[in-house]
Amino acid sequence: MSNQNLEEQRHSLAHLLAAAVLELYPDALRTIGPAIDDGFYYDFDNLSIGTDDLRKIEKRMKRLLPSWKTFDGQEVSESEAREAFRSNPYKLELIDEIIAKGEKITLYTSGNFVDLCRGGHSSEMNKIDPESFKLDRVAGAYWRGDEKRKMLTRIYGVAFDSKTELERFEQMRKDAKERDHRKIGKELDLFTFSDLVGSGLPLFTPRGTLMRDLIIEKIQTLQKNFGYEKVTIPHITKKALYETSGHWDKFGDELFKVHGKKENDDFVMKPMNCPHHTQIYAAQPRSYKDLPLRYMESTMVYRDEQAGELLGLSRVRSITQDDGHVFCTPDQIKTEVKNIVSVINDFYTSVDMLKPGQYWVSLSVRDPKTPEEYLGDGSKWDAAEAALEEIAKEENLPYKRVEGEAAFYGPKLDFQFTDAIGREWQLGTAQLDFQMPERFGLEYTDSDGERKTPVMIHRAVAGSLERFMAVMIEHFAGNFPLWLAPTQVSVIPIGDDHVEFAQKIHSALTEKGLRADINITNDGFGKKVRKAKKFKIPYFLIIGDKEVADGNITVESRDDGNLGRMTIEEIVEKLSKENN
Repeated sequence: MSNQNLEEQRHSLAHLLAAAVLELYPDALRTIGPAIDDGFYYDFDNLSIGTDDLRKIEKRMKRLLPSWKTFDGQEVSESEAREAFRSNPYKLELIDEIIAKGEKITLYTSGNFVDLCRGGHSSEMNKIDPESFKLDRVAGAYWRGDEKRKMLTRIYGVAFDSKTELERFEQMRKDAKERDHRKIGKELDLFTFSDLVGSGLPLFTPRGTLMRDLIIEKIQTLQKNFGYEKVTIPHITKKALYETSGHWDKFGDELFKVHGKKENDDFVMKPMNCPHHTQIYAAQPRSYKDLPLRYMESTMVYRDEQAGELLGLSRVRSITQDDGHVFCTPDQIKTEVKNIVSVINDFYTSVDMLKPGQYWVSLSVRDPKTPEEYLGDGSKWDAAEAALEEIAKEENLPYKRVEGEAAFYGPKLDFQFTDAIGREWQLGTAQLDFQMPERFGLEYTDSDGERKTPVMIHRAVAGSLERFMAVMIEHFAGNFPLWLAPTQVSVIPIGDDHVEFAQKIHSALTEKGLRADINITNDGFGKKVRKAKKFKIPYFLIIGDKEVADGNITVESRDDGNLGRMTIEEIVEKLSKENN
């Protein structure tokens, strides 16, 4: 089944859900019910149910399904629509919006059920396998997502092409629960949250901070040969910066605002870094000989996310961006984007995600139906989209052109990676921007002496470090590759007589730059081993009488079990090679 057909099927099942609810709970007020990733939902007012009620509603849906052969659409007048939903204030509000936009009002009927809808339904409802969908959970949701408005009851369902696909999804979700980064992150002592600090504001432990630093260091090492230079910017700015960039109008509701009492001016906590970086470029005259200029920075930005949308490290209010911006001439675009692609390829090879069939690239372009949502004139957009598609072809990227996924200032290449249990994540990106340099009046003197506007390229390799760490924790289930593990090797003496030799081994490892610890507590040997396994340390070295006597060390691998006995030189060589 095509993606469009599956979306139409899910949308149709949302209507079926509403019909079943109204049969069982006639006083419920239906609102909206769209298709979503993995399924559908419908929101209701005046409905009080729990998880135990879902099976009853699902059973009624499956009883109704055979009578729902297709959807019949009918355009109606405003008065007819209002009459049909005269006792439902939510539908009446939707009718008001449709009228205000000058759109047609359509009602769709299937079986004995009629709903206000724009369309997009399955043409063969009665062919849907009743075992391919199920009701999933009940949640609260504000009407129109506005926390100042009524809290509604939302019923979620999941739906797929077949029973097999549904079962595969449920297994993946079960696996995801076992790999939940919030659970594993606590077990591995990587991060925590505090009610006194606030929701969505993670605190990283020494182990978690080390992991963050390792990710940043890896990216900066890969970029070293491409001329990126570090810059540093403040965490607040006058709102005028974002008014000029266009972010204020687009994302003003998501900004944390700070009022400067002494200057009587409005400031905001920065939600992104690119406008600040333009001002570093603008600080002095630039020549074509100076370009490209490549700035990089790992710094926090802040976004006022709704509390109900926060989720561990996956969705936070303080976001550490692995950020970079290139200012270049138009004829340098291809080289610079290809350099970014190279860094992304190398980085995701190091985390075992750059495999054929396990990733693809979205050539994210404008939606031609909504040109008003994008800044700048169409000709520059055409040029930018064509440039990225040419690069995708020359780099043999497995790309697809996706309309409507561009940023408001330019098209982009978005790298989509599949994790160990089959979930897809958008991570690395390269974005062209012809708009922001113009809005800030950035210039350079070209070889012909003319003043021209540079192109700005936004790049992210890991993106948000918080979200990337969540993905990595779940992808590896905490069993990180050696380079990413906070502790790479643990030295475990069996008894007190073995501590002195164990300390020599530990020193030899740390002198070679390996992240090693040594467990010389009074715990028994078994408890020491269990601790090393609990923290999923890639290697641990056992020191006992034999090891002290002949200098050879017993090596245990987290992934491969007992590796036998090695000299310290052999261990260092093995780990050093694996660490690169």
